[in-house]
Amino acid sequence: MTRVALVFPIFAGRRLISAASALSSGLRFSARGLKGQSERLGLHNLKTPPLLKAEIAQLVTDAEQDSPSDRRFLACPLLAQKVASQLTRKRDFEKSKTFILEFEAGPGVLTRKLLNTGAHVIVLESNKGFFPNLESLKKEFESRLEVVHSNFIKMDSNPYALLKGELCSETLFNNLKIFEVPWTSDVPLKVVGIVPPKDERIFIWNFTNFLYECSSIFNYGRIELNLFVSERMYKVFVAKPPDKKCYQALSVLWQTACDIHLLHKVPCSSFLTSRKKGLNKDEFLYLVQLTPRKDLFTDFLTTTNSKTFIMIVKQCFGKASTKLHKKLNLWTYENAKNLLRELEIPEDVTTGGLYPEAYKSLFELMEQSNRIDRSLFCDIDFLADDSAIL
Repeated sequence: MTRVALVFPIFAGRRLISAASALSSGLRFSARGLKGQSERLGLHNLKTPPLLKAEIAQLVTDAEQDSPSDRRFLACPLLAQKVASQLTRKRDFEKSKTFILEFEAGPGVLTRKLLNTGAHVIVLESNKGFFPNLESLKKEFESRLEVVHSNFIKMDSNPYALLKGELCSETLFNNLKIFEVPWTSDVPLKVVGIVPPKDERIFIWNFTNFLYECSSIFNYGRIELNLFVSERMYKVFVAKPPDKKCYQALSVLWQTACDIHLLHKVPCSSFLTSRKKGLNKDEFLYLVQLTPRKDLFTDFLTTTNSKTFIMIVKQCFGKASTKLHKKLNLWTYENAKNLLRELEIPEDVTTGGLYPEAYKSLFELMEQSNRIDRSLFCDIDFLADDSAIL
């Protein structure tokens, strides 16, 4: 049976603000390393009936009144139906062993649409004010919905979480009887949710490290992330040289690790928020699907040395105009130009001018020939402030 888990972010504010829910059309893009892009028609003018929108708005207002946040809540049922269809297409729920996990489901608009597809949904919700509505859904759909009090955004990010009694992914998955599968198996879990702007950079960096280390949720296999992110973050995910503004370490790391697809481009008018200033109706959120590649790990890029790979890439983008060979000379035992020649990379290339696949090939060559000075990568804080490169 397929299980669906939904994830939605948390934000801070005082009053609920709703906007028109018209949706402009979106494009779907595909980014596979250095390969081209494909397009597909997206959404058109989807509208939420006024009475339904008012009911959802009241539900959010009641739940947020004691602890107003800066969250965004999906309020358009037609958009939710589109998202649910995307996540569950080509799946036989009687035979499939895929789970879908939704975090911060809020009023449960997407939850209901996912359940209507026949999927098994696991909801992680941090605000107990939404539990009465979610529990009513659980009664309606019986055993196909699990509701858990947990903050997915911060899950596994605090090493002292267990001491504070916070739920970790290992405990959660054990309780839900979700078991590990080999990395090369089919996707065992789909995650969907809205990443809060306030925590977006930290969240994405945390999951970058989880992915390359196969820790947290990625300990269970190639977990697929379906995230609503800002336009800025989407551009970072898919940027390539010579885009000096958006191409950075995260671009290299995520394009190396995942197949990246833009499922929908959605105006913020499709969401509710309790922020004081509301949402800019001219802004968009991008629903991006990130599916880890089966061939990410090799004999020379492993979960053991991936931290070194991440740090080398981050250091290279400290100043993207720096000549790459100058950076490499800091970490290798020989003239870095020799490495570039072996891969037929121009000797004068800058760190911001090298494509993601070339970064991986370069690292694997350095590992294969044992040319990395590992003493330079001891006790590194990989969650250091990255604001300079975002």
